[in-house]
Amino acid sequence: MKTILWRGVAFNSLEYFNIQEKQDHQIVVSKIIGYYQEKIYSATYQLTINKQWEIEEFFIDSEVDMIKNTLTGKKTGINWEINHFDNPSFKGFLYIDISLTPFTNTLPINNLQLKIGDSKEIDIIYIDLINNNIKPVRQRYTRTDLREYLYENIVSDFTARIQVDENGLVLNYPDLFEKIAGN
Repeated sequence: MKTILWRGVAFNSLEYFNIQEKQDHQIVVSKIIGYYQEKIYSATYQLTINKQWEIEEFFIDSEVDMIKNTLTGKKTGINWEINHFDNPSFKGFLYIDISLTPFTNTLPINNLQLKIGDSKEIDIIYIDLINNNIKPVRQRYTRTDLREYLYENIVSDFTARIQVDENGLVLNYPDLFEKIAGN
């Protein structure tokens, strides 16, 4: 088991994160609390990830200014069930991106196994917990160094150089997240 504490720089948050290796998958359990855009929020998420770092299932409980929300997702073949209903918008998607955590960047970073200088565009299920929104998004990852990746959101032109540790877990995501403790 690995435990990490991340600070959300832009999101005024703390995240207590655990990842546990099982025989044929990994389980992530995490808790986030914070304050962003004059909204107090908390979120708890649990992810099931296969050995290739592809998301298989997620469960997210969140509360923003006392409004509670639960979001579930389960991959069935190449399809996704979101809150128990088939959602064709996400057909074939392998990853999710939860807005309030740097961890979900680890999924494509570890799955793609890019060589330095290589890049790949991918489709992501983007989950904006603050605004209670879920949508498909196109992203690009480029490996720029042994432990650095250029992240690009294709639609919004947002870019960031993300530093990771030897396990692909985020150490520094400039102006958004930084690891402050871990074992």
